Amino acid sequence: MTLHMYSSTQTTMLKRFFWMCSGADQDILAECSKSEQIKQAGIGGTVFFTAVMAFIASAYALYTVFDNVYTSIFFGLIWGLLIFNLDRFIVSTIKKRDSFWGEFIQATPRIILALIIAVVIAKPLELKIFEKEIDRVLLEEKNALTLANQNQIAQQYTPSVEKLNTEIDELKAEVVTKEKEVNDLYDTYITEAEGTAGTMKLGKGPVYKEKREKHDMALQELQQLRDGNNTKVAEKEAQITALTQEYSQKVADTQPTIDGFDGLMARINALNKLPWLPSFFIFLLFLAIETAPIIAKLLAPKGEYDIKLENIEGTVKTWVAQQKDQRVKLQTTDAVINDRVYQDIAEEDELYNYKRKKAREIMQMQADAFYKKQQGVL
Repeated sequence: MTLHMYSSTQTTMLKRFFWMCSGADQDILAECSKSEQIKQAGIGGTVFFTAVMAFIASAYALYTVFDNVYTSIFFGLIWGLLIFNLDRFIVSTIKKRDSFWGEFIQATPRIILALIIAVVIAKPLELKIFEKEIDRVLLEEKNALTLANQNQIAQQYTPSVEKLNTEIDELKAEVVTKEKEVNDLYDTYITEAEGTAGTMKLGKGPVYKEKREKHDMALQELQQLRDGNNTKVAEKEAQITALTQEYSQKVADTQPTIDGFDGLMARINALNKLPWLPSFFIFLLFLAIETAPIIAKLLAPKGEYDIKLENIEGTVKTWVAQQKDQRVKLQTTDAVINDRVYQDIAEEDELYNYKRKKAREIMQMQADAFYKKQQGVL
């Protein structure tokens, strides 16, 4: 028995909660039939669960922006309450009429508003449902952005590196050229000593000595050139190493920006690159959920609650109209009476003589005051 009473109390509380969600007058509903109460509770339940879906969707969308659970839940709750209030207002302001098209015209602005709300609610959940596909698209975009970023940064360093490499090649070419010259001089004095070239005399004569000295001098110059160019090459290679490290550091510094390219707008753009049909069906689902209370109220026949509400509102309108009419008539009558009263008073000689006497006294007092003031000035 106690369990049954507890269950009945819980059911009543839930029913009244959904009545509140539907925006209906609970005092009127309490006097209506069970079927009418169930209909209004169903509309209220649709409004409530639409707000719950809005809370979940907005909380997830805000989580992708703030990356903080508590902040996302807080603002998601505010958004859910806002959607709840809007839906409750939309449903409660649709009045049943005798004409369906009259009701439809009345509900058209509310349907447009419901369409906008459905878009707002559906989009974040689409992002969650297609999260893996969106991550794949974002990965491809991040890879493309990484390559583009590396190429763009490389354009700042490539000319300098190429110039340094060209200078290094020129320095090495100088050494190679000098080595060839020294080798040629070596062959010249060796063949002179062997008698196979030059004077064609075997032995180390004066010509051999001259060619040997020329070779030794060139060899000394080669050594000096090699040492000097090796030093310059080492300096330029150090510059190239520094530029390479600077390039790598700049790439590393800019990479976190690319890695963080997964915000709300990026995910929406990635979603738009996926096939449109699944997203469209999800949008239709939320559109149906959001417009369900309005469509249900349009399609439902005029019930007991609507008739009683219309009767109460008509009574109030009649009472207001009567009060307004009475105020207008009272004001008109009072004006006529006042005109007659003041007209009768204006014709009385006693009042005329009294006011004439008082006016004369005031004028005398003004004359005496002016005389005293003038006398004080003189």
